[in-house]
Amino acid sequence: QFDQMKEAQQKLAVIIPATLGIIFLLLFFAFNNLRDAGLVLINVPFAAIGGIMALYITGEELSISAAIGFLSLFGIAIQDGMILISYICKLLDTKEGKQSEESIKASVIEGATLRMRPVLMTALLAGLGLLPAAMSHAIGSQAQRPLALVIVGGMLTTTILTLLVLPVIYLTVRKLGLRRRSRVL
Repeated sequence: QFDQMKEAQQKLAVIIPATLGIIFLLLFFAFNNLRDAGLVLINVPFAAIGGIMALYITGEELSISAAIGFLSLFGIAIQDGMILISYICKLLDTKEGKQSEESIKASVIEGATLRMRPVLMTALLAGLGLLPAAMSHAIGSQAQRPLALVIVGGMLTTTILTLLVLPVIYLTVRKLGLRRRSRVL
């Protein structure tokens, strides 16, 4: 069992970065720029914070089940980031004329406000759906509990950080890009 676990860990050490790389490529093709694709991927560490904290607080080990939970969590976190960033980009595209810092700020605030419900619904669905498994100590919970803990804990942090921190980071990056372009011109 120990050898099988080590083998599975080695496979996951390759699969997780490869998966994130493929997701980055898909995001790049969806947004047609590196900036927005990278901003969506910022949600991955946001999600990992909550998953790691949940494992630490409950005293669970990082197992194969927990690693699979992280993969699922990363997918949900990226979906939440894409929901938010793509909507902000859509709002910016509908603004007529030259983009200014004020129009970017207005679009970010409006986008974060209007996309709060979809992001919360995604998080509640995943978090509350797995809460019974995360709290279980019954027979057989050794396999499902770490996976559920990672997802529930990660959903808490990624939701808060997606709604509060990601818009601020997006606004900062867009303003810096706007200032660079204005200096060049």
